[in-house]
Formats: sequence, structure tokens, C-alpha cells
Amino acid sequence: MERFAMQQLVRWKTRKDRKPLIIRGARQTGKTWLLKEFGKTAFTDTVYINFENEPRLRDLFSENFDTKRIITTIELSYGKKINPADTLIIFDEIQAAEGGLTSLKYFCEDAPQYAIVAAGSLLGIAFHSGTSFPVGKVSFLDLAPLSFFEFLYAAKKEMLCDAIQEKQWKTLAPFHDELLNLLRTYMFVGGMPEVVQKWIDTDDYFEARETQREILRAYAADFSKHAPKEQVPRLNMVWDSLPAQLSKENKKFVYGIIREGARAKDFEIAIEWLCDCGLVLKSHRIKEPRMPLKAYQDQNVFKLFMLDVGLLGASVGLDARTLIDGNKIFTEFKGAMTEQLVMQELTCTNPDYLGYWTNERSTSEVDFVLQKNGAIVPIEVKSGENLSSRSFTLFCDKFKPDLAIKTSMLPFHDNENMLNVPLYGIATVETLTKSGKK
Repeated sequence: MERFAMQQLVRWKTRKDRKPLIIRGARQTGKTWLLKEFGKTAFTDTVYINFENEPRLRDLFSENFDTKRIITTIELSYGKKINPADTLIIFDEIQAAEGGLTSLKYFCEDAPQYAIVAAGSLLGIAFHSGTSFPVGKVSFLDLAPLSFFEFLYAAKKEMLCDAIQEKQWKTLAPFHDELLNLLRTYMFVGGMPEVVQKWIDTDDYFEARETQREILRAYAADFSKHAPKEQVPRLNMVWDSLPAQLSKENKKFVYGIIREGARAKDFEIAIEWLCDCGLVLKSHRIKEPRMPLKAYQDQNVFKLFMLDVGLLGASVGLDARTLIDGNKIFTEFKGAMTEQLVMQELTCTNPDYLGYWTNERSTSEVDFVLQKNGAIVPIEVKSGENLSSRSFTLFCDKFKPDLAIKTSMLPFHDNENMLNVPLYGIATVETLTKSGKK
């Protein structure tokens, strides 16, 4: 399976100022597979340590942070010499080893010749738990579910993917309907690697849906296993409320949907836990579209999305027949699936900031406002083919952005500084912001 993050890993390996690398991402997004595959293809040997599964090594860092001692202990444990020039060392679930994160600082300072990659689905929790963190001594890579472009590669549609990335819109015109069909499939299957592989192997949407349900059950089990006991009921309530939150016309997160009379202070820890684990994506309201956007963020007003569009569909029991019903999957429960898709795709472009805008009275809204490459770009998401939007027009008239984007099921259209980008190409916004339009 093609993961574009592999290219980032290869670049990391060859950097002269290489630091230990931390891979962040939710459970079952493919972190372990990616790192082992990286070891196979880019190194002669790999030493893989999962600290959750190997309790005898959880005390590896507790005595001291002498890197020579740590490497010798690993060599004795695995019965092999570690050659720093051609061996990848993987510390998986590093948060389970006391002092594991702190040790990366000492590898950076005292033994930079070793290629060390750390991963863990609960790393976000560890960062906020008082753990001594090696600030400035590590690099980061975030791994999300497969993007639509990666899904195209998995579906053996590499040439279509490359043409979209190169923004060959005229060339793609005859393939527009085919790409919409592929996008419908992606919105049902989603990007969780196990689900995509199941669909590739079986071409069976029902098999894919059952795998999604298994992942959702595993996440619910993780709440009970890893979260603070007093937060487990709140985690379940927040998680279970997400489809209802997204099915509203105004998708702003409302505590009263969780339960009557609920307040922010009752659920803010649960929401932070879900964000830190990578299970939800958070988009804050910005008060004004000015640089930098984070300075104009409204901390108390936000939307929450699931990590994967396929899991969102599975959580509400979206039937596979919606794939047959033309554009129904795009418009299902007030366009929630489409907005979820765009949130994921934009997040994968690693924006400097991603939020949304409303005026003070919330009578006008722009779905996404993105900061990337020194530009601020408003993005309007249309579930149907009607592109009219009073709020978007008012925003553009008032703030006059250099570039504004509408994304929909329609083909690409360039209207000077207003672009209509097809939903299957929204991830090209990263290059549209700086390098010009094609």
C-alpha cells in the first residue's frame, strides 16, 4: 500500500542534521506497518521494540539516559549488533516506557548517528501528562488515514492521481464522472488502512463496513482501557454525539446535544483526550481572517470532526446503497459527509492553520479558512451543484482575499481570483496558494 509519508521518512533519513523522529497518529492508521516497511526498504536491518508488548524493556530508560548502555541492552536483548549506519531502531508505544520520550533528547545530543523513530497512539496524552519532553531535540511526522490521493494509488489509479496533483484540469475533464464515482467509494470506504485493504482484496462494501465497525468497537474499548476512569462515560458521550453535531445546519459543537444542561467544564477534558489521541479533528471559529489566523481564534467556539469519513458513515449506519443513489452520499445529513471529507483532505496538506469563520451574530459562515504559504484562503463546501452562497459572497466582498475557493461536484473553473475546485482535487489547495493557478 502506497503511503506518501514514506517520502518524508526517506528525506528524514538523509538529513545531515537528523534528529530522532516521532510519528503521531491515532490507533490503526498504519504507523507500525509504515515504520517496518521503511526499515525493510531503506535499511539493512531493523530493531523493533513495542513497549506495551515487551514489559521487560519498559525500564530500559529508568536507570539513566546513557545512550551507550541503552544500545548495549537492546543488542543483548535481541542478540544482534546495531550498526548505526544501516539499522533502524523503532520505539513503538514509547509512552509505555518510563523516560522513553526524555531519552530521545540524549540520543539527539550524544548519539545522533543512530536512526531512531518513536511512535505511539497515546503520545498526545503523554505530552500533556507532565512527561519531560525533549523540546527542540526531535522531529515530527503526523500520520492520518489514507487521503483520497493515497486511496487512488491503492485502487491502481495512479495516473489519475498524478494528473490531479499536477492540476491538469482540461486533461481530466473526460474523467470527471469516473473520479466522482471513485470519490463516492472513498467516502464510504474511508482511509483506514485495514478497511481499504479489505475493500481492495474483496471488492465488497459490506466486508469493508464490518471492518469499520470492528475499528469503532476497538476505539470504544480503548476508552475503558487507557482513559482516566472518571472520563470514560464522558468520552463515550462526546464520541457518540459527533454524528448529531455534524448533522446540524450549523455544525458548531453544542454541549446540549451531548445531554441536556451539559456545560463546557464537564466535557473539556474528554474532548482534549480525543483530540490528543487523534480520534477527532478540531476546527475553531476565527473572528477575523487576518494573519496569523491563530491570533484571531475563538477558543470557546469550534467544530469537531471524526478522523475518518468512512468511520463517520459507519457510525450512523450509512447504507452502501447510497453509492448507487447518485449524489446522495454527498448530501446525506445536511452535507456532513462532504464537510468531513474536506476537513480530512485539508488537514493532510499540513496547513499552518485551519479554522472557519462566522460573523458575531452567526448569520454568515464560511466553512473553512486556511492559512498556508503566507496566504489566507476562504473555502466554501457545496454538497450539491448549486454554487450560490450569500455568506461566501459577503465574506469575499468585505475581506477581499487574493484567492477564494469553492469546492463541489462540478469540474474545475477559474473565475479570476475565485476558483471552483472539484471535491476530488481539494488537496491541491496547498499548491494553489503560492505557486499560482493552472
